[in-house]
Amino acid sequence: MSALSATNKYLFRYKWHFLGGILFVALSTLLAIFPAQIVRYAFDLVSEGIDLYHLFAGTSSQGEVYSLFGRNVLLYGILIIVLALLRGIFLFFMRQTLIVMSRHIENDQKNEIYQHYQTLPLAFYRRHSTGDLMSRISEDVGRVRMYFGPAIMYFMQLVLLFVLIVPLMFMVNVKLTIYTLLPLPILSVSIFYVNNLIEKKSDEIQRSLSGMTTFVQEAFSGIRVLKSFVREQDSHQQFARASNEYKEKSLSLNFVNSLFFPLIMFLVGLSTIVTVYVGGQEVIRGTITTGSIAEFLIYVNLLTWPVTALGWTSSLVQRAEASQARINEFLDQKTDIVSQQNIEQEMVGDIVFDNVSFTYPDTGIQALHNVSFRIRPGQTLAVIGNTGSGKSTVAVLLCRLFDVTTGTIRIDGVDVRDYSLNSLREQIGYVPQDVFLFSDSIRNNINFGLNNPTEERMQQAAKDANVYDNIIRFPEGFDTKLGERGITLSGGQKQRVSIARALVKEPKILILDDSLSAVDTNTENAILDALQRIMHNRTSLIISHRVSSVKLADEILVLDDGVIVQHGTHEVLMQDADGLYRALYERQLQSEDAA
Repeated sequence: MSALSATNKYLFRYKWHFLGGILFVALSTLLAIFPAQIVRYAFDLVSEGIDLYHLFAGTSSQGEVYSLFGRNVLLYGILIIVLALLRGIFLFFMRQTLIVMSRHIENDQKNEIYQHYQTLPLAFYRRHSTGDLMSRISEDVGRVRMYFGPAIMYFMQLVLLFVLIVPLMFMVNVKLTIYTLLPLPILSVSIFYVNNLIEKKSDEIQRSLSGMTTFVQEAFSGIRVLKSFVREQDSHQQFARASNEYKEKSLSLNFVNSLFFPLIMFLVGLSTIVTVYVGGQEVIRGTITTGSIAEFLIYVNLLTWPVTALGWTSSLVQRAEASQARINEFLDQKTDIVSQQNIEQEMVGDIVFDNVSFTYPDTGIQALHNVSFRIRPGQTLAVIGNTGSGKSTVAVLLCRLFDVTTGTIRIDGVDVRDYSLNSLREQIGYVPQDVFLFSDSIRNNINFGLNNPTEERMQQAAKDANVYDNIIRFPEGFDTKLGERGITLSGGQKQRVSIARALVKEPKILILDDSLSAVDTNTENAILDALQRIMHNRTSLIISHRVSSVKLADEILVLDDGVIVQHGTHEVLMQDADGLYRALYERQLQSEDAA
């Protein structure tokens, strides 16, 4: 229960739901007990009424006895119906307090986890799979909800029923009470083990289904590759194996489920037989009445479900504790990307990298080593190099998605670690190398970074990114819905929509991280011509492995294995015959000629 102590704050938050739930549990329990005593009186009345009826046989009083007997039985019947209706009302309110409370807690916990996820650094997401993140916010939270809802509700019912019913049973007859309650602990323990077995098999089925779903998703996402390599039959065989595994596990669960209710009914029936047999012997001895047997049978039925639920709720609490421990594991992780002074100011765009070195924390790979350069306000700097040279690392450090290992990055003389994260990132337009578009309309993808977008800004950004003409040719224009990860668009169109998303913000600093790699030369030149106007008086950083994308920059940095090996304008760098920049230029020129 130590892990679940972290959720006590929710009980305090919804204390009125919780206290109201306890009240309605108590009232519904009391109203379940009273009818049992009325049934006892009714049974005894019937027995006594029959005896009196026969005693006054042949007299005028026999009719009065019959009439009195009928009125009393009717009264008891009406009382039982009224109490049942009242109990139904209180059971309704019991669920409307405790179960509703559990749903509120589920919602709050999901929001808390999601909000916490967004504060964690990129290193966290590189260590954990998306499936793991999803399972903690869905399955694990769902199991914790079962603890706050059914587990607490049924446990309180059991405690109240035992506290109220068992003393009443002992007051009637000790021997009958002991024999009647004897099968109930066996029932509870049996349900506990059977339910654990059910839950274990359910987890196996869930994992099997998750694996099969992932396989199908990948197969359909990569259908072009699948068809190109003629692997349809092989893919079908793999799916058939996964499907058969899922079927076998489902059948195994179905077998265990089939044992669940027969086990309950057998042990309940055993309690009923014991009650009738032992109670009958006590009636013969004259220690109890037949009404007491009826009362005991009602008590047994009242105790059966809570005792059954004890095994079930014990399993629920165990699973909730394990799930909350998994949730706490993530909630206890804190981001190290925090603002030191929370400075919020409008940027001019004077960027300085001062002896910056960076090693990725999860892999230990050193991406940059003592990198120093300056981009003056309104200037455009290009960073070029081979794959793995550390180009993209410059961008993520500037956006402060990671913090430098050593050295300092300053914007307008202020360390980026002193800026408010929101203020820093809102003033930077970043087009990442790995383009990601949401399964939404093109309009909403472009306006993603704006709170109050306008049609004019959106259209102008699309024109500057040279994607406007493509968009308006779609039947629904800017309202065209994109598929998963923007699959509706071509690679070049996705890149240009991503550029438009950055441009519409009108950022103080613009970062293009290899964002023209999927477009042809003519489109690239058109975008660069438009960007020249946009970059005027705006600090810009162009990262690319293509020389054609960077030659219009004011200055060019050439990175190799995390170290600056050349620095200058296109003309100056081309004069170095042995330099990496000229080698890259000539290699790409030959590739274009060959194409």
